[in-house]
Amino acid sequence: MNVLRHIDSHMDDLVSDLQTLIQQPSVSAKNEGIEECSILVQKLLKKTGVKSEILRLRKGVAPIVYGEIRSKQNSSKTLMFYNHYDVQPAEPFELWDDPPFSGTRKGNKVFGRGAADDKGELITRIKAVEAYLKTTGDVPCNIKFVIEGEEETGSMHIEEYLKKYKRKFSCDGVIWEFGYVDAQNRPIIGLGMKGLLFVELSVRESIRDAHSSLAVLIKNPAWRLIEAIKTLRDSDGTILIKDWYKEVTSLSKKDLTIIQNEPFDEQVFKKEFGIKSFVGGKKGLDAKKALAGEPTCNIAGFVSGYTGDGAKTVLPSEALVKIDFRLVPKMDPKKQVSRLKNHLKTKGFSDVNIKVFHGEAAARTDSYHPFVAQVKDAADKSFGKSILNVSNAGTGPMHPFVEILKAPCISIGSTYMFSRIHSPNEFARVDLLKKTTKCMCLIMHNLGINQ
Repeated sequence: MNVLRHIDSHMDDLVSDLQTLIQQPSVSAKNEGIEECSILVQKLLKKTGVKSEILRLRKGVAPIVYGEIRSKQNSSKTLMFYNHYDVQPAEPFELWDDPPFSGTRKGNKVFGRGAADDKGELITRIKAVEAYLKTTGDVPCNIKFVIEGEEETGSMHIEEYLKKYKRKFSCDGVIWEFGYVDAQNRPIIGLGMKGLLFVELSVRESIRDAHSSLAVLIKNPAWRLIEAIKTLRDSDGTILIKDWYKEVTSLSKKDLTIIQNEPFDEQVFKKEFGIKSFVGGKKGLDAKKALAGEPTCNIAGFVSGYTGDGAKTVLPSEALVKIDFRLVPKMDPKKQVSRLKNHLKTKGFSDVNIKVFHGEAAARTDSYHPFVAQVKDAADKSFGKSILNVSNAGTGPMHPFVEILKAPCISIGSTYMFSRIHSPNEFARVDLLKKTTKCMCLIMHNLGINQ
């Protein structure tokens, strides 16, 4: 295909545009450069030949950059690229070998905050469209870009945007904002993401910290909180809250086949984290099934009393624990919060205060959906081999896309799994950017010919 040869001969342009994006800081956590970066992305889309505009909800909400180009072939199919232009904070700056917003290229790598997550991914989508326009003057299917500026702070307003612009955003399939490539250069095609419920439980016993000798009279809130959280799950990881799993459905036969075929080196994994065994003694298929399809109850942090160096005999007045629950499809975060509250009350822990920080439902594309086969075919042709993944163990705002737009969402991209995203010296590999750009072209082609 001429379009693929075009990508080979224009990789310097791709790298240059990526460097330009990296050089514009866009840290959503600090509202640094968000407006400027949205304008830069819009200009990049326009330069490519994509009709674009900046969409807004209200003051204080990061804008979405929207782009659209319709196929002259009157295609009945529309592909959406969902990405984000915001990045994580770059601190600590002193741990970077080069300035984090320099976009320095060293051989096969481009370094900088956002090089992989998510400006590198975004540039592959844009350049795929550009390759078609410059070689054929057209695209094989209608294309839409939805590029947000709050993903790194939880995509607080994406659902509101999707509801407001539901008709404008309508599509037949969504290519998600990222996709991992493993150590053997195989792209991992993700068909879903787990949901998340993040809460804080706290207990206050007295008005101030006391001398620990008074522990015979004053109750210790840390012990109280430990007793409460001990009722939430057993040592094998099973969550003990009544009806917690009520809506959970079993994995399909095809899902199980995909999970079984997905490579997972237990020994390498254990060595990487310095552990000897998995929760509940899981092995083989059970370990892989847990990653893809099991809910979790995790203590993310426990704080009470003195945690500094040396000894301090103190009886704390307050204790708090932060807990994240990973959710799977059909689990409603609001319903799960209600079940958590009822559980603590029933178990005699009405004194435990509950603060809810975030709730996100899970999403998963049916592995039988024809869009899956189209993406898999494109990935195999571009990379040589790809791996299907039923669900990413992490969480992202995929559920509102599936629920509101009624479109399948699939993760695939150029992010090398050891590319240091969210860390100093983040990088993108140029060879993977090239393969992913070609893959995006082939996905567009496959969707276009399957009318």
